[in-house]
Parts: sequence; structure tokens; C-alpha cells
Amino acid sequence: MRSGMQWIGSHDLTLIVVLAIAAGAAWAFAGVAESVTEGETHAIDRTIVLALRDTADPGDPIGPHWFEEVARDVTALGGVAVLSLASLAVLGYVLIRRAYVNAVVLVIAVVGAQLASSLLKIGFGRPRPDLVPHLAQVYTASFPSGHAMVSTAVYLTFATQLASLHREVVIRGYLIATALALVTIIGVSRVYLGVHWPTDVLAGWAAGSAWALFVWAGTRWYSTRRRRTHPH
Repeated sequence: MRSGMQWIGSHDLTLIVVLAIAAGAAWAFAGVAESVTEGETHAIDRTIVLALRDTADPGDPIGPHWFEEVARDVTALGGVAVLSLASLAVLGYVLIRRAYVNAVVLVIAVVGAQLASSLLKIGFGRPRPDLVPHLAQVYTASFPSGHAMVSTAVYLTFATQLASLHREVVIRGYLIATALALVTIIGVSRVYLGVHWPTDVLAGWAAGSAWALFVWAGTRWYSTRRRRTHPH
């Protein structure tokens, strides 16, 4: 017991916890992927998608007409154009702060997430929902949700990298909470618009979280090692 506590004390406990959470997110993605591949999620996916549409007219989503436009605006927050512009804005900020390590991490996180999403879509090749009309344009396979995965990876990376530049706990908490809120509503909007099955979004959230946390863990490990090697 004592040797175990000594081992933990000699290591970065936060890093260990984050790696454990990242591994859990990766395991969750694998679990959802397996269930989807075996067809175990079709019934629940179908039920949720149809529950978000008027029973008399599947082409009409529930809620007022203006809410449909809101959903399109929200879903755009996870699109390539918005994420690219946001990434450039955040990259510019960290470069002004001369946080060059953070800048490199942002590039790795954004490019890596987009590449991984594309490869996973090609690998699984799951068709888009065909139960209801799509209320947004789509061009790729369904699993995992690229909007959910990439926005999760990117916005969480924004939050963690910007939080590392601030010492105030309130600011750090606000950045993380904002990122989580954004990725949640983006993912939900994809199902509401009928362009993704719910499990596509769940898998996207899991994969995006795993990637963002692994990237953050790598950053923390590098920073800690650098401080120990160059204490001044």
C-alpha cells in the first residue's frame, strides 16, 4: 500500500486522472462502435429520431418554425468554416501571448481531429438516417458525427489551452463549462436536423473527448518534463 502511495506521490496525479478519463472515453467509443456495427442500437436510434418529428409529418421537426433556424445556426458552430475561423482566432491569441507550445498543440488537435474523423467515417461507412428528410446538407458517412467529434476535440482543446494561460479558477471553470455547453448543443442539433443517428453523436463526443484529453495530457507531460529539466 505504501509503495503504491509513494508511486502516486512521485507522479503527476492530475495527469494520471486525465489519462484514465481519456482511456475511458476511448473505451466508450469502442463500445458504441461495436453496438452500432452489430445493429444493437437501431431500435433506440430510430425511436429518438422519430420522437423529434411531427408524427403526422416526418418532414416537420417538433417545436416552432423559428427553432429549426436556430438549430441550423447552432449546428454551424461545429462546421469546418466556423471551426477553422475560430481556430485561427485562438491561434492568433496564443501567439500574441507567445505561448508557442499551446499554438503547436492547437494545430495538432485541430488537424488530427479532422483527419481522424474522416478516416473513421470511411472505415465504418454508416449510411445517414433515412427515416426523415435531412434539414441540413451532408456529404459524408454518418458514423461518427464529424460535427460532434471535431467540435468536441477543438472546443475542449481551446478551453484547456486557454485555461493554462490563466491562474484564476473561475476563468478556467468558465472556459471548460462553455466548451462543454457548445459541444452538447451542437451534437443535439445534428439529431434534431435528422442528419445523424443519436449513436453517431455519442460516438463523436466520446472520440473527440478522448483525442482532446490525450492531447492535453501530452502537453502537461511535456510542460512538466521541461520545468524539471530547465527549472529556470
